Amino acid sequence: MHQARAALRRLLNGPEMVLAPFVYDGLQARLAQRAGFKAVYMTGFGTAAARGFPDLGLLTMSEMVNNVRMLSRAVNIPVVCDADTGYGEPINVLRTVHEYEDAGAAALHIEDQIWPKRCGFLEGKQVIPLENMLAKIRAALDARRDSDLVIIGRTDALAPMGWEEVVRRARAYREAGADLIFVDGIKTLEDFRKCANLLSGLPLVYNGQLLPPAEIARYGFKLMIHTATLFAFYQRTRDAIGELARTGAIADAPSIEILPEITKTLGAEEILEFGRKHEV
Repeated sequence: MHQARAALRRLLNGPEMVLAPFVYDGLQARLAQRAGFKAVYMTGFGTAAARGFPDLGLLTMSEMVNNVRMLSRAVNIPVVCDADTGYGEPINVLRTVHEYEDAGAAALHIEDQIWPKRCGFLEGKQVIPLENMLAKIRAALDARRDSDLVIIGRTDALAPMGWEEVVRRARAYREAGADLIFVDGIKTLEDFRKCANLLSGLPLVYNGQLLPPAEIARYGFKLMIHTATLFAFYQRTRDAIGELARTGAIADAPSIEILPEITKTLGAEEILEFGRKHEV
């Protein structure tokens, strides 16, 4: 039994919504675990950004899997993962699911955009026919070897096709067997509330920060992946680097005294103790 996957299943079957912050590297994931989060979300946007690319379908499946593996190794809590479009047709989805499973993913979402895809909040998205996406969802379900792996069906149909098509797709993806349903690209409170009302009764994922998590949970969502960490990482790093460039210093920046905290967060104490245990 994969402990993190089983843990996520228990959480999703429980009474509380699961809150997972966006992370894209091991330090961020460890900080989230130390803060008490019960899961983290491997953002595709952040994974691409960390490699110097925009989220426009420029990363390969192998690059994404490498990040899944790194994050899953860094923490003991479940890692919910972006798997883009599954990287092809059903036979490609087969390999994607196997690779993500082997890398330690607790959950993955596959979306119905054409390839190359783009970030769910960008303009110009297009989606594949419903029947093609249903084939991918069925392939993902058939491919998983661990029944605890959570398969999330994501639709990006809101911007290009509207709510009627979103509802049609969301219900079809759930009927096909998707564990959770993810409507991406929700930018306003009006659309958020419409999603909750039109899809009431479905196990839903929310991506964003329009309301505090406690309020999101009251609408019946099972999983919230919180974007604020991604934006905060960017803004605060941008501002600090800009200040250093302008003034030669970063006001109120911590000194070398914070280094022990960082190394502790990264598990240095346990590794050094292991080394001492096996000294010759």
